[in-house]
Amino acid sequence: MSEPTDSVAPAAGEPAAPTGAGGTVPGAVPRAPTPPLARMARGNGSRFLWVGVALLALAGAAALWFDAKRAQQQLRTEVAQRLSGVETAVAASGKEQTQLASDLRDAQAKVTLLEARIAESQAQQAALEALYRDLAPSRDEIALSELEQVLLIANQQLQLAGSVSSALTALAGMSLKLDQAIAAVDTLPLAMDERLPPAAPDKDAPPPDEPRWRRMLREMWGDVRQLIRIEVTDRPAAPLVPVAQQYFLRENLKLRLLTARIALLARDDSSFQADLAASETWLKQYFDARAKPVQAVLGSLKQLAATLIPGETPDLTRSLEALRVLRLAQDRAPVRGSAASPAAR
Repeated sequence: MSEPTDSVAPAAGEPAAPTGAGGTVPGAVPRAPTPPLARMARGNGSRFLWVGVALLALAGAAALWFDAKRAQQQLRTEVAQRLSGVETAVAASGKEQTQLASDLRDAQAKVTLLEARIAESQAQQAALEALYRDLAPSRDEIALSELEQVLLIANQQLQLAGSVSSALTALAGMSLKLDQAIAAVDTLPLAMDERLPPAAPDKDAPPPDEPRWRRMLREMWGDVRQLIRIEVTDRPAAPLVPVAQQYFLRENLKLRLLTARIALLARDDSSFQADLAASETWLKQYFDARAKPVQAVLGSLKQLAATLIPGETPDLTRSLEALRVLRLAQDRAPVRGSAASPAAR
């Protein structure tokens, strides 16, 4: 076996030296051979170096891991302590709220009891005041009571005196005449219904053997004579009222007479005279004034217009109502004052 020879490899970028046939570089200086123990020692040293570096790295990693573990444990402990403190505070707050709610209920119960007692005392005070007013009326109340009694007696005397007088009898008679006139309106003849007396019959009777053409001429002449009539009168022409308007004419006349009757019962002389005058004008204008029923109604209206309406007796009803309203206001005033005084306190 040939021994290994130590040769130095050329550096990078340098041309390799040419070797000879025997593997030697011409002109190179030969090196001494390296012993095997030296090479082994050099290899073991590099291994120990790498093992030391690895151990150091492992020790550093272990130290870092223990440090992180300790920090995490400290963090957990701190979080647990804070959570425990928060739970303790929440429990204490819940207890305080429960205590406050209990105190509030007690206070509300006391307030309710006080309000009930105040209401009871107010009711007792109002009852005492009402009893005092009933037992000891004031001078104003006495005067109002006496005045009310006087007015009641005076009103009764006026009603009795008015019922005994002959005024009611006169009013009843006038009202009866108006009712009769209203009932007769439907049967009164209109002015346009006035008719002339029938014509005298023709004494010259036609012979039975009269020719047909002469008979036709005679009938035509009779029709022409019926169409034209001559009347001498000193009155104006009667207004023509259509059939559809005749009903409304009679109804309006009835309404006028009814209005006059209401004015009579209300003792309104001006309205009574105005309605009678309007009714008389309509009778003379639209109805046949020469007919006996129309003349009878016109005579009744003239008698009613000439009759004076009896005077109205005084009425004390409004005075009594005003007096009662005044007494009611005085009765309510002390009650309002007593109700407002506790509220002001």
